Amino acid sequence: MKIAVVGTGYVGLVTGTCLAETGNSVTCVDIVQEKVEKMRNGQIPIYEPGLDILFHRNIEQGRLSFTTNLAEAIEDAKIVFLALPTPPGGDGSADLSYVLGAAKDIAKLVKKYKVIVTKSTVPVGTADKVRAVFDEHLNKDIEDAAVDVVSNPEFLREGVAVEDFMKPDRVVVGTRSDRAKKLMEELYAPYVRSGNPVIFMDERSSELTKYAANSFLATKITFMNEIANMCERVGADVDMVRRGIGSDERIGRRFLFPGVGYGGSCFPKDVQALEKSATEYSYDFKILKSVMEVNEAQKVVLVEKMRKYYKGDLKGKKFALWGLAFKPETDDIREAPALYIIDELVKEGAQVVAYDPEAIENVKRLKGDVIGYAHDPYEALQGADALIIVTEWSLFRTPDFDKIEQGLKSKVIFDGRNLYDLQKMIDCGYYYNSIGRKVVEA
Repeated sequence: MKIAVVGTGYVGLVTGTCLAETGNSVTCVDIVQEKVEKMRNGQIPIYEPGLDILFHRNIEQGRLSFTTNLAEAIEDAKIVFLALPTPPGGDGSADLSYVLGAAKDIAKLVKKYKVIVTKSTVPVGTADKVRAVFDEHLNKDIEDAAVDVVSNPEFLREGVAVEDFMKPDRVVVGTRSDRAKKLMEELYAPYVRSGNPVIFMDERSSELTKYAANSFLATKITFMNEIANMCERVGADVDMVRRGIGSDERIGRRFLFPGVGYGGSCFPKDVQALEKSATEYSYDFKILKSVMEVNEAQKVVLVEKMRKYYKGDLKGKKFALWGLAFKPETDDIREAPALYIIDELVKEGAQVVAYDPEAIENVKRLKGDVIGYAHDPYEALQGADALIIVTEWSLFRTPDFDKIEQGLKSKVIFDGRNLYDLQKMIDCGYYYNSIGRKVVEA
């Protein structure tokens, strides 16, 4: 099947590459010529494990191509995916200008039937707005110029997005058109051979499903952070509580790990957008307001612990910070807790030297020389008063504690991801302050 993907950001590039992997002919469109040229030459603009193998293979075998020419891309495409940014506006609502602008451009070019798929995360009612754009701008003089607008939200986790696309636990498709449904069934058939469902529903239910899923997971994370904060006050251990409630199949084990709050491109934006959308429909979504409030405070909970330890005086202190990306196996720093921690420490006159396996260049572009950067985790430790752990990269899980001790001025660790065993820290003689567990005193 011939497919066009408009937008080569994270979702668009993963979608286009994975669709090409099952034999489709995919053309990805972007307005930035330099970016298109780099992708044509095999340069991937994002870091995502496993994507490079599929990307290069499908370019070499002629199934994946890139262009700035929208007309060329959609001319013979049966399905056109809109994978464009929907950033939050000043009031928290999703900005649909990129999606609706692309729809208008495509509408003027359509000469025969196509399925237009909104892959971007969009508020309820967006499919209706996109359909209205096509109704207004389709060339009425061309008899076969017709479209169906379908909602097909993505459920890709950064770091395992290729696996999520190739082996989805479900595919959600919003359409009331039998013709569009048939094409979408054909498209996704290779990905659900193990029996996981393609769930068809109306467009508005599909759009809300995406927001509901991310908001629920954000709420689950936030609840566990609240439990962790409670554990610290009553002398309980959040790891034990997590195991105790996670064994209940109604709750499940996933998304129960406390930390320094959620970040990234999805949860913050989607929770905010759903709450804003609720307001537009005169509904007070109290839970989501609380989730956002708690999450903002949780991002800097380590700084509060540090203020307490240093008796309110962080000025002149030097800190090593491990982890800049919002989660491991990505270079994405959007709404990353590390950025909030850095801002607080710098504001109080502290010096920060950071290390991350993938996200350093992105932070350099954002923060410049406000902080220092290390080439490896142990370099960051040299002369530091304490180590701060923000992202749970695998290489931080079993470090050389002798080398940590050699680098630090004092054996002090503030761990926002609970990576280390408390008894291990006692045996090694560290002051170790984590999330929702007892503080190990040196």
